[in-house]
Amino acid sequence: MSKKIRVGIIGVGNCFAGLYQGIDYYRMNPNEKKIGLIHEFIGPYSIFDIEFTSAFDVGKNKVGKKLHEAIYEYPNMVNWIDKQKITKSDTVVMPSPILDGVGLFVENKISPIESISIEKAREIISDEIKRTKTEILVNYLPVGSQKATEFFAEIALETGCAFINCIPVFIASNKTWVKKFENKNLPVLGDDIKGMIGATIVHRSMAKLCDMRGARITKTYQINVGGNTDFLNMKEQERLESKKISKTQSVTSQLSQNIDEENIYIGPSDFIPFLGNTKLAFIRIEGLMWANIPFNLEMRLEVDDKANSAGIVIDAIRATKLALDRGIGGALVSASAFLMKSPPIQYSDEQALQCFNEFIAKKRER
Repeated sequence: MSKKIRVGIIGVGNCFAGLYQGIDYYRMNPNEKKIGLIHEFIGPYSIFDIEFTSAFDVGKNKVGKKLHEAIYEYPNMVNWIDKQKITKSDTVVMPSPILDGVGLFVENKISPIESISIEKAREIISDEIKRTKTEILVNYLPVGSQKATEFFAEIALETGCAFINCIPVFIASNKTWVKKFENKNLPVLGDDIKGMIGATIVHRSMAKLCDMRGARITKTYQINVGGNTDFLNMKEQERLESKKISKTQSVTSQLSQNIDEENIYIGPSDFIPFLGNTKLAFIRIEGLMWANIPFNLEMRLEVDDKANSAGIVIDAIRATKLALDRGIGGALVSASAFLMKSPPIQYSDEQALQCFNEFIAKKRER
């Protein structure tokens, strides 16, 4: 059993920049570890036991650079730690195939490398994973990257890596994919990050509260806007189908009564450049209470979406390492239920946290 967790990153964008710089923030401010961490330790592992041993991207200005340099490259916006003070990394960002990983609206911002063949990419990536002894791959590809995500899931299976799927492509919640990971005795955790204090976790919590108090929700929406490349990418409506499904099911799974399809809208809505990494969510719930008397609830959430993401992935990585240590393959049900929007099984958040803590304490297999 290794004390270090050897992690490979698929997509060196804003989300990963927030994770990398956030770990350094806690390293520089050791007295603040109780703020922003769900678990200071998961099993024997602290946040400082993570090593980023490999990384893959398609941006010309990132491929070939050291990882600690690439996280500051355009169009990344996370700048929490001065780049001169950031912990240095010997890991070099390697090229990956573009497939469907670059949307129409972001192509001129990313400036992708010349596309390499699938066969050549598979050889480069597999060799790098094996050379660096990477044991967990974290998928940070943009929303809508179905083919690229499936490519890397296959790479994980071929190279003996666990797989954490942070985006709304259904891998850990797809029985066919889960069976493949079970057959290789490799853990898979996903799908689609449920942010620390994100729009979906807040929306589903408020919806569950209304339901629990006997009200009936008749209409609801969640509108999200932001100013980074994630939101620019999501202007391409064709890339949003799985995102809308993931966010909607996460909320409706908490209700005892169905909402008519035409009376619910949950999804990204627009790109506002000057917002940068700030995400604004506008949530409305309409319903009926005692004696069919109507009520409505409105909420506005403003949050840094990259902090939202990093605070979840830091636990996902360590939970996956526990599964590797214990020889557990297939879907990590409890960790996925607590950390992700579209897990294999939906629980309430309170129940999911209890199950997750039982998994950590070895009182539950998965």
